[in-house]
Amino acid sequence: MTTLPNPFTPGQVPRVLAGRVLELRRIRDQIARVVQFGELGGPLLVFHAPRGLGKTSLLRTAQRQAEEVGCVTAWVACSRELQFLPELVRSIERSMERAQVVPRGEARDWRRLLDRVSVEFGVPGLPVKLSADIALPQFEESDPQHSAPIGALEDLLHDAAALVRGRGGAGLLVFIDELHAASAVEMAVLLNAIQNLDGRREENPIAVITAGLPVTPEALTRAATFGERSAFVALDLLSDTDAAAALTVPAEALDVSWTDSALESVVTEARGHPYFLQLLGSTTWDAADPSPGARLSVVQVRRGIPAARQQIEAMHRARWNSATAAEQSFLLAMARAEDGVRTGNVTRAAIAAELGQDSRSISVPRDRLIEKGVIEPVGHGLVRFTLPGFGEYLREL
Repeated sequence: MTTLPNPFTPGQVPRVLAGRVLELRRIRDQIARVVQFGELGGPLLVFHAPRGLGKTSLLRTAQRQAEEVGCVTAWVACSRELQFLPELVRSIERSMERAQVVPRGEARDWRRLLDRVSVEFGVPGLPVKLSADIALPQFEESDPQHSAPIGALEDLLHDAAALVRGRGGAGLLVFIDELHAASAVEMAVLLNAIQNLDGRREENPIAVITAGLPVTPEALTRAATFGERSAFVALDLLSDTDAAAALTVPAEALDVSWTDSALESVVTEARGHPYFLQLLGSTTWDAADPSPGARLSVVQVRRGIPAARQQIEAMHRARWNSATAAEQSFLLAMARAEDGVRTGNVTRAAIAAELGQDSRSISVPRDRLIEKGVIEPVGHGLVRFTLPGFGEYLREL
């Protein structure tokens, strides 16, 4: 009997990115402007969604597509503990070296630029100029002055993209994940550099594509007022059709199919959440241990569900335990609210009523829970849990 590898990858980039057709089209439009016209792809493109909805997977898929049409790509993930601009410098440097786009005669000039930028951004081993403690640069689009970090990033992006284009490539694509974790200072530097590059877009074959939690648009606007002109795209749960494709396509590549009842069971249980789909697909596969030509049945789905629910419960428990007492009170009130039980969307007024407080007094825990990615706004005065089933978990508490 042939043992087949499990094609589902919970917590990793999926082998098949289901859905996201419109989102990928937005990215391809920016890539096409770089490839066809040799110009800036557009304003900062920002995908935002709670964790587990496939932001990283979307960016990784776009990165592969950009490389297929001749772009050099750089990738960096932001962190609360580290400055991301030094990491971006290193990523661009590595990408250029891998692509071998720096001619021998220009290597000295390229190295000189990297050294200057490295000093400004505090790349390890060199003096630190950019710090989370420095005052936020207050540069509007009408201000002709650049701080040193802004000018350094602008020069790096311009020169790297021009070198790629000059050597026959399409241009430079920069991917920044977890942008919400960047400091306001670094966001301001990034926004100002892109704004300056847009002033001579025909000379800058580059696009910058990012992803972050739902708080990212507000964080960018606070960092620089013209950050609101970035292109913001929210990712939502998958439709039933796309959810089914996320399950069937990877299995079919190994000559394994799903029965209709098994497919319906997983789609219903996952509620359109990409991570849950991968998790349930994986636990069903492990329970079935299929051979080529097999069909996954609803019995095997049921055998796999306990392992999936154990993992999901651990995620629920971690979110609950990481909340402060005030945040826990907010979450319990949100879970108990009648409209939340019925629709999943809870009004600010309903939460305040459950707590016996004025609606204005709950702003602090609400904002902190949104920043943590535990809840998300879904309309004026409405919030919902970002992890399906979390409300039921809290009601059982």
